[in-house]
Amino acid sequence: MPFPAAFIDELIARNPIDEVVGQYVQLKRSGANYFGLCPFHGEKTASFSVAPNKQMYYCFGCHKGGGVINFIMEIEGLSYPDAVRFLAKRVNLEVPEDEQYQSQYKEQERLWRLCKDAAKFYHDMLKSDAGKAARAYLVKRGLDWQTVVKFGMGFAPDDYHALIPAMERKGYSREELVAANLAAVSPKNPQNVYDRFRNRVMFPQIDLRGNIIGFAGRALDKDAKAKYINPTETLIFSKRKFLYAMNLAKKSKRPYIILCEGPMDAIACHQFGFDCAVASQGTALTEDQVNIISKYTDQVIMTYDNDAAGQNATQRAIQMFGRAGVRVKILQLHDAKDADEFLHKFGADPFEVLIQGSENQADYRLLSLQKQFDLSKDEQRVEFTAQAAELISGFKSAVEREIYADRAAKAAGISKDAMLLEVGKAFKKRLWREKKQKERQDLAPAAAKLPADRRLRSEYTNTRSAAAEEAVIGLALLEPALLDQAGELTGEAFSVAFLGRAFDALRQLHRQGLRASLGALQDFSPEESSQLSAISRRFDRVNDERAFTDCVAVILEEHRKKNESNSDADLLAFSRTLKKNKGYGGM
Repeated sequence: MPFPAAFIDELIARNPIDEVVGQYVQLKRSGANYFGLCPFHGEKTASFSVAPNKQMYYCFGCHKGGGVINFIMEIEGLSYPDAVRFLAKRVNLEVPEDEQYQSQYKEQERLWRLCKDAAKFYHDMLKSDAGKAARAYLVKRGLDWQTVVKFGMGFAPDDYHALIPAMERKGYSREELVAANLAAVSPKNPQNVYDRFRNRVMFPQIDLRGNIIGFAGRALDKDAKAKYINPTETLIFSKRKFLYAMNLAKKSKRPYIILCEGPMDAIACHQFGFDCAVASQGTALTEDQVNIISKYTDQVIMTYDNDAAGQNATQRAIQMFGRAGVRVKILQLHDAKDADEFLHKFGADPFEVLIQGSENQADYRLLSLQKQFDLSKDEQRVEFTAQAAELISGFKSAVEREIYADRAAKAAGISKDAMLLEVGKAFKKRLWREKKQKERQDLAPAAAKLPADRRLRSEYTNTRSAAAEEAVIGLALLEPALLDQAGELTGEAFSVAFLGRAFDALRQLHRQGLRASLGALQDFSPEESSQLSAISRRFDRVNDERAFTDCVAVILEEHRKKNESNSDADLLAFSRTLKKNKGYGGM
């Protein structure tokens, strides 16, 4: 069940969107609205707008939008009920009891407390006699005790039932231990619940707000089937949204973030004074992780492993960071397979020198391309030249294109003029493709207004009705009093389901004497809220009631046509059924 509408109305009134957003984004007033750099994707030109009169935000770059609750959901990574509680706490507003939301939030709180108590148990085990081998392993890896404490490391005893009874004594159930992935159920005997982590060094996973949300365990037994057991998805842990040590790195004063592949690399960086290191825990960097990093820096130094998987992941990450407006440099480690080994082998100063001299992404991509060809063979030199020209043509600066054309020419053993000619051709083709793409967009303005999300776009089957429906929603958000002129219209007549739900919700709020605003709408997905925000920004002033009532008439007309068409189809189907019946064969 949703929160009471009156409560949401009061919550929004006490949390003006410009004040809330202003705590995260530096906003500048321009007319009636505010503008700033979008916190959800990297950019250099302010395309993020906040409209206080509509209590909404919208980014013209990434197209995210919504009300103040949606903003907190996105920026803090919270669920809808948790975002409501966050805002309520901000203004000391008591949240009404709601069984559905309370139960889920309480379950999350229980799992957070359980993981915290489990981390304390594992840490105590590490300090005990049972943790002697685990401590020896950490010393062997070159970690001092201060680092161990800083990252909350622990030890899971070599026992199937060590953590479970300890947590049961604290009041946690076995079901909760399984839900937190601290325990597992035997497939052969459902009654047999056992510790998931055994004889392992434990690494708590801590989110940006300081909550322990899961664990990773490194086996001490050489014969263990899995060297590492990583956390899996739970109610409180999402791998695609998590970066190891980001809770610490976000406080760093260094102007960049060091992105490592594994937790031990990030831990080593912190121990040696590089407190801006994080780990993606594998090579599969996600868009969510890139967006998190872009909120704290515009420069990343990557230290992925030099193997094939690491190089492929680096190439992919460069493109992802590029789309987010984050500059990338590549740390080329020599005589060491990763940052952990390099730091313990050579120390902090050489590592600092490497960082200062790290290659930019253009150097790295050109060199990586060059390694794919045997440039002693003419046919491969020709292919390298073509691919290098295509790569260099994508560089924004003319100076940058000339510099790298010269390097590519030297690598291929051709003249700089010849290479520049190939780059020029590739650049012209790129411009032509971009021009054609823009022309297609300009020739299809209706398509450009369709939702970016494919699932929502699939609902726009009747463009005439959908356009009128968007106008009704946009005008109603601008002037809720117009809802009194909607007559017999209901959301059921809308061709786009979520627009129909929005209309019914806005009308209900208006009839209750509450603000019919975008932020007051509940149970809408982030994609739906963003599209409603995009619709709202297209309506800056009310022309007259006629525009609203005309759109209402169009919706009703299209709905009537649909019903008539369905009726005709039903009659035709019925007629065909009768003809197939032998008793009516002569009809």
